[in-house]
Amino acid sequence: MTSQIPVTQTAGAPARPLVELVGVNKHFGELHVLRDITLSINAGEVVVVIGPSGSGKSTLCRTINRLEGIDSGTITIDGAPLPSEGKELARLRADVGMVFQSFNLFAHKTVLENVTLGPIRVRKVAAAEANQKALELLDRVGVKDQADKYPAQLSGGQQQRVAIARALAMNPKVMLFDEPTSALDPEMVNEVLDVMIALAKEGMTMVVVTHEMGFAHKAAHRVIFMADGQIVEEADPNSFFTHPQSPRAKEFLGKILTH
Repeated sequence: MTSQIPVTQTAGAPARPLVELVGVNKHFGELHVLRDITLSINAGEVVVVIGPSGSGKSTLCRTINRLEGIDSGTITIDGAPLPSEGKELARLRADVGMVFQSFNLFAHKTVLENVTLGPIRVRKVAAAEANQKALELLDRVGVKDQADKYPAQLSGGQQQRVAIARALAMNPKVMLFDEPTSALDPEMVNEVLDVMIALAKEGMTMVVVTHEMGFAHKAAHRVIFMADGQIVEEADPNSFFTHPQSPRAKEFLGKILTH
């Protein structure tokens, strides 16, 4: 495979915050879904966010590229404050790749067209160059032979791998994954996780909301445990899964790891 994702953090380099949230609050009506969230994610770091349903995990992920606005606090990407609207926001979203639970591919466009659309329209990349890069990325995620098909002709696992290729085509500084395997049949989960693990090994900065504890063990530098809109605990995977400190984390792990 000829395409290389730029490694954002070289071994031994000093930690450089790429994503920073300070005092972030978010309400949906009366519901306080994010409560004074302060979090710093370094370049090249893989952060996995876990917790019970309704804990604010997906909302946290969606605030980082302003798919959800915030009520107070600050969010910066690579030192720049998150714009609220307009062309600056569009530029920021190009730097922050997002992979959703439900793929969100354009049904009326081929796989190749889905991957080239952003680079051509937003990055102003020439069509020939965009096509070549897209084919390299599709090859990399194992679906190059599906390039001329439409999303409906693909399995869920294939569609999600196309969605990852589409995000990578923009050369993002950070990748956000919002429960990327939860809509997949069990046999398709690993084909998507394998692509994500490979990305992590190459130094892509990643924020991953997931229920896949095996992925957290293998790929995460840090596990963030959320409950009731707050970060309750954070630690390296081994420490978190073997010696959780908070009663809430112990209760959560006791429920999920015994089944």
